[in-house]
Amino acid sequence: MKNILIVEDSKAILAALVQEFENYDDMVPLTARTYKDAMDMLRGHKDSIDFAILDLTLPDAHGDKTVSLALSHRIPSIVLTSSLNTELRDVVFGKKIVDYILKNGTKSISYAVKRVHDYLKSYDRTVLVVDDSSQDRLIITEILKDIDVKVLEASDGVEAMEIINDESNNISTVITDYKMPNMDGLELCMQIRANHNKDEFSIIAISSNDDDETIEKFVKVGVNDFVVKPLNASKMAIQIRSSLELLELFQSTRDLANKDFLTGAFNRRYFFDAGALIFNKSKRKKENIAVAMLDIDKFKNINDTYGHPVGDVAIKEIQRILDDMLRSADLFARFGGEEFCVLLDNISLENTRVLFEKIRLAFENNIITVGEVTLSYTVSIGVVYGMGKDIYELVNKSDEALYEAKESGRNRVVVHS
Repeated sequence: MKNILIVEDSKAILAALVQEFENYDDMVPLTARTYKDAMDMLRGHKDSIDFAILDLTLPDAHGDKTVSLALSHRIPSIVLTSSLNTELRDVVFGKKIVDYILKNGTKSISYAVKRVHDYLKSYDRTVLVVDDSSQDRLIITEILKDIDVKVLEASDGVEAMEIINDESNNISTVITDYKMPNMDGLELCMQIRANHNKDEFSIIAISSNDDDETIEKFVKVGVNDFVVKPLNASKMAIQIRSSLELLELFQSTRDLANKDFLTGAFNRRYFFDAGALIFNKSKRKKENIAVAMLDIDKFKNINDTYGHPVGDVAIKEIQRILDDMLRSADLFARFGGEEFCVLLDNISLENTRVLFEKIRLAFENNIITVGEVTLSYTVSIGVVYGMGKDIYELVNKSDEALYEAKESGRNRVVVHS
């Protein structure tokens, strides 16, 4: 969750910004209407503010004073203002703000908040710069600093592949020179494309050769863009940001196909696609897996008593608790209604029992508040541990274990092995 400081003296614009942030579940707005309020907010939250939207004209501050305050705390900022003369614009841009947006109605409000969201998403991206020239790497790294992405460096293709193959680096974009020792940029692109598609991994190639033959070679091996030396900082910044935004668009499209609209958890279709891969890998290694089916006890009573909006919150709470308690590599999905399915590999039977008992207890002790409504609920969990014919068979068996948990009194875990 990202904290966003909004410094704006207009009640109407402030309210519109706060309302727009409600469309995003990963950002929290913190508001201030004066320069003094902004200072108090910064002191109160110390280093936990991730971004700022700033007005230039406040009752107790004018000009670039508010911008200077935010940047002194190393907070990336957008200026949202009703007017910006040439002199003030030059001062503001001299401070390397992310953007400035003129207030011209609801569209500017929506754009400002989306701009914040896109910026923070880009910051989660890691770009690998590959060039045997330390000077050229420095130039590109300086460009990337202004975009605020994480940067790693390699001096040739061999070193680059070692960094890419380390999944903890989470590389999404490679910017590579053509001519390098050990492995050149063309071979590097071929190796990357052997495992990563253009919609999930972006490659920008750089070369002093701008002839059609060189460009055609890189296009054939699947680069997303091509840059000719000498480098132009402003143009390259635009190309890199466009590449990152395109990756976000591809990811959003995949999410629409693979994720449940209410909770953001994976959907049934994705579970079986990904689950089959995990199942087959574990079967080849002759290792057991655990598949669990979980749902809310007496969920109909929640809907009938409090209404479907409260029921939706109860379902979202399943996603939150599972996300908190499972490992990042574990797979879970919403199957429909209040029913979720979980798949775990690389886990023992005993640890499976312990984990799902902890999850059951977490729900039992959890309290939800929705407006004036306060409620708690329990879940039943059916688990199958072992192997089978395919992932579908294990899911069916976990469903049978869930039925047994319901029939034997609810709020319990039943494990079949």
